[in-house]
Amino acid sequence: MSVIWAKQALLSSGWAEDVALEIGADGRIAGVREHQAPGGTRVDLVLPAPANSHSHAFQRAMAGLTERRGTDRTDSFWTWRRLMFRFLDRLTPDQVEAIAAFVQMEMLEAGFATNVEFHYLHHQPGGVPYDRLGEMSERIAAAAATTGIGLTLLPVMYQYGGCDRRALGPGQVRFGNDLERFVRLQEGARDAVDLLPPDTVLGVAPHSLRAVGREDLMRMAEMAAGGPVHMHLAEQIAEVEEISAAWGARPVEWALQHLDPGPNWTMIHCTQMLPHETEGLARSGAVAGLCPLTEASLGDGIFDGVRWFDAGGKISIGSDSNIRISLAEELRQLDTSQRLRDHSRAALATADISTGRRIFEAACVGGGLSSGRGSGRIEVGAWADLLALDGTHPDLVGVRGDTAIDSFVFSGGNDMVHAVWSAGRPVVREGRHPKHDQIVTSYLEAVGPLRAEA
Repeated sequence: MSVIWAKQALLSSGWAEDVALEIGADGRIAGVREHQAPGGTRVDLVLPAPANSHSHAFQRAMAGLTERRGTDRTDSFWTWRRLMFRFLDRLTPDQVEAIAAFVQMEMLEAGFATNVEFHYLHHQPGGVPYDRLGEMSERIAAAAATTGIGLTLLPVMYQYGGCDRRALGPGQVRFGNDLERFVRLQEGARDAVDLLPPDTVLGVAPHSLRAVGREDLMRMAEMAAGGPVHMHLAEQIAEVEEISAAWGARPVEWALQHLDPGPNWTMIHCTQMLPHETEGLARSGAVAGLCPLTEASLGDGIFDGVRWFDAGGKISIGSDSNIRISLAEELRQLDTSQRLRDHSRAALATADISTGRRIFEAACVGGGLSSGRGSGRIEVGAWADLLALDGTHPDLVGVRGDTAIDSFVFSGGNDMVHAVWSAGRPVVREGRHPKHDQIVTSYLEAVGPLRAEA
């Protein structure tokens, strides 16, 4: 049993002072006691640490390499996607493991406790499977063993290049599986995660309505057996138009009619929804997996957060392309995009709860659902996924309660993160992962050849 003592703590019941958190040997919170004398590991401000609910780890190595306009003077998500396909065709398993460990370390140092990896890079260049079908899943798991992050691994089912079931193109063949092979790949991923701590979760991810046959989408939920199911949905205008033409309904409309989404479903992005779709999907209980920095980078559009929250919708936060990994900046982008669109301020606050606290708590609760770990809350029985902010930071000195979270979200960032625990494992101390230098060295060795060819 270990003890973390905090001057302030955001519990499930609200703010509390002089809190002693007892962490059991199993990584769960065993006791929460208020008004206690200092003891154990002492911190200024402790919060639940959310899950990073959507990541393509390998794309971290592309950061800064795709910011030039094409020769035809047009650039979009689709031109970026072609560049991404060319980049990933050179990646080896060793490089993927090193990149994933670096990404997970950055997540921890940003305040996330869990990596939900939307993992679709399965095969060798040219699409030939590795001798062990789950080789690349094993590498994501190996990275988690190095970093200590909580892992929810989501092997991605990717069958087709579009609604017309055309074959996958050269940049996509490393992703592709039919249903029978995907079932075997999932078994390999299960073997990999079974070697990790008991807070590890295996889910399933049909990539999108464009990439998976309708009949097989139904099988995905069955395979998850109540665990997390993630899918890209309504991200791009061209995607909405293709689904509408082929299936006779817009993507969100079709999903609500045929997939029966609930709290174990996370729909990623959802930046192209009409008002009735926003309200309907929110009422379904499904989580909206938002990645505001990537959505801005790729020109996806602005998620209708005000309408979503008003309808009782749940959100989680991910870093997707990982061009910048920052919990505070993702939340900031979510809120400020609402302000820019609506010419408003504090768009997502309520009469009782500040903007920063409302979206932070929402990301914690929704991240617990998206990850399938039930984390994101400080109460007895929950995983000890905890984030301690540095009370000596100039923007946190003298502030308390909601104002402290607002300062983190709107004035600060990774430099305010003092310590992080993932299922009780101390993975960040004084703002730094204990294996920081080792992980950075391995990352630089991995990406050097890739950047030389960029």
